[in-house]
Amino acid sequence: MMVSSFGFSLALCVVLASTFQLAAQPFQFPTANRAIFEPGGEPRFFVGTAGKTWVSGAFGCVRTEGWQMHEGLDIRATQFDKLGEPTDPVLATADGVVGYINRRPSLSNYGNYIILRHLIEGIEICSLYAHLDEIRSDLKVGQSVRSGEQLGIMGRTSNTRQRISKDRAHVHFELNFIINDRFASWFKTSRPGERNDHGNWNGANLIAIDPRSIFFLQKAQGQKFSLLNFIRGQTELCRVFVRASTFPWVKRYAPLVCPNPKAQTEGIVGYEIALNFNGLPFELIPRTASEIKGAGRVQLLSVNEAEYRKNPCRRLVVQRGAGWQLTATGSKLVDVLIYN
Repeated sequence: MMVSSFGFSLALCVVLASTFQLAAQPFQFPTANRAIFEPGGEPRFFVGTAGKTWVSGAFGCVRTEGWQMHEGLDIRATQFDKLGEPTDPVLATADGVVGYINRRPSLSNYGNYIILRHLIEGIEICSLYAHLDEIRSDLKVGQSVRSGEQLGIMGRTSNTRQRISKDRAHVHFELNFIINDRFASWFKTSRPGERNDHGNWNGANLIAIDPRSIFFLQKAQGQKFSLLNFIRGQTELCRVFVRASTFPWVKRYAPLVCPNPKAQTEGIVGYEIALNFNGLPFELIPRTASEIKGAGRVQLLSVNEAEYRKNPCRRLVVQRGAGWQLTATGSKLVDVLIYN
């Protein structure tokens, strides 16, 4: 039932456009593990949390009885040294540029990790590789890498109280979108006194999509696979209106903006935005003053109750009596999104 600047510089855009394909570019697996394609192979591909099944190592509302989000794939090690430590090479999933490197595992529960930036079909998407034992010493921010190029070695690094055990050694792999080029400024203003060790690369500034679905679609569709169509085809959790005529997401992800002839002639006062259950803004429609009711800066327009019941873990909306509201989490997401 439905109820009603750190981003790509111009120079970097030119480098990517001239060096890498802008057409559909299939993602590669970040390790040699392909058991996910074998009948019953999931336990050999995914690493679940301690005491849980492989499902808790997949993407989505898979932890704490469906109320905790896991934003990536925990891909199991297949190669070990004499001490039982993982030795699997970790590989770039696509052509791209190094966006961020953390070589201080104490600063993140991801331990040693690296983020690459890719431009595919005009869409910037980032890949993240976490818990590495080591990252190639010659890699640095801004450096180009090719699909399948080794980035480091799988490990068990993290800053969590309980260390990742040898039998659970894995790479945590994500595909992400950057919410806002000015996140560090938003954080400083909104969270005074709190630490932000990773600046604009703070995990709160990244929204993930399911790599598993992409891998299976690529296998089924081959060269016909389209990342843009995959994003546009996300299931809607809710729809909001924001009274903001310009913000970084609109520029960075212009292919997700739908045309509205009326807005072209009357002017844009804000955007109607469709969000999936993880908060990804996958459809944006510019709106005019004559198309908007109410004066609020942010309005919740509709909620897909079936999707909320299926995937509630991000807690972006909540039902209050007969109506729905954005939660504090949902409001924060929108606030970061439209910060300018």
